Amino acid sequence: MALLGTVKVVSQSHLPPAEWYASLPAVHVSACMLLTDAADRVLLVKPNYREHWAVPGGVVDENEPPHVCAVREIAEELGLHVRLGPLLVVDWVPPFDDRPRSMINFIFDGGVVEDPARIRLQTSELDDGRFWSWEQAAARMHPVTAGRIPAARAARADGRTIFLPTR
Repeated sequence: MALLGTVKVVSQSHLPPAEWYASLPAVHVSACMLLTDAADRVLLVKPNYREHWAVPGGVVDENEPPHVCAVREIAEELGLHVRLGPLLVVDWVPPFDDRPRSMINFIFDGGVVEDPARIRLQTSELDDGRFWSWEQAAARMHPVTAGRIPAARAARADGRTIFLPTR
């Protein structure tokens, strides 16, 4: 038992705290940013290491908050400095293929890209980047993550965050 301010924290185990925390389940975390153009089309990128298209973003670095990751990834992948908007979607995906852990993905609103000509793709990771209709965007994504597109659209329209349930 340890004191944290006035709150008592009681471990569920007789292990030392470092061992107990190390025994807890771990997840992978990624963060993305929904960007649209003036015609309300969704920007997707085509990573050169995956078969399907994706919402721009990436894996959160050690001790990096998801919102900071989203801004960093947009700058790295697209050469854009975008103001972070509200959190639109939180998606939990169980392990699949060769990924041994669950993934939690955060999608933040990046707003409208007023001048798409400013986009500079990071060619070391991306083969392409394009704006698609909402339906086309969902169809180009992996079936496991395609639900993020209609959820992001609904969240943006309703001004609320959506949690995608387990598939």
